[in-house]
Amino acid sequence: MKIIDERLLDEVSLQAKESPRLRMNYNFHENLGDKCQRLLNALEPGTVMPIHHHKVDEMFVILRGRVNVTIHNDKGEVIQSVALSPLNGHYAVNIKAGEWHSLTCEEPNTVIMEVKEGPYIPHEIGGILEAWKK
Repeated sequence: MKIIDERLLDEVSLQAKESPRLRMNYNFHENLGDKCQRLLNALEPGTVMPIHHHKVDEMFVILRGRVNVTIHNDKGEVIQSVALSPLNGHYAVNIKAGEWHSLTCEEPNTVIMEVKEGPYIPHEIGGILEAWKK
């Protein structure tokens, strides 16, 4: 049994702070081919999460901190947004397969749990990235 506690969150958050990407995953699944991908994603302000989508549903559950999750149309325009934080009562989102999305870390030491169907397939960025950069 692996317990998700403050010690684990602190450990992964420290790794995120030390990472050039300002984020770090902690996988619970044993390999990228597992049918269920379960991971912690520690995020720091300034990390860049490009607009992307997956071929499967994805769920984000906030464990601590604050992230802003955005859904985009094919032009990269925001069509829906929510701030996830245990303090505001918004705890999770389910993003449907094919929905363009991104998130922005709003507080240090933020950690989310991600769950999606496996096997792992790198997310698709495609042409929408150019609209996002503008």
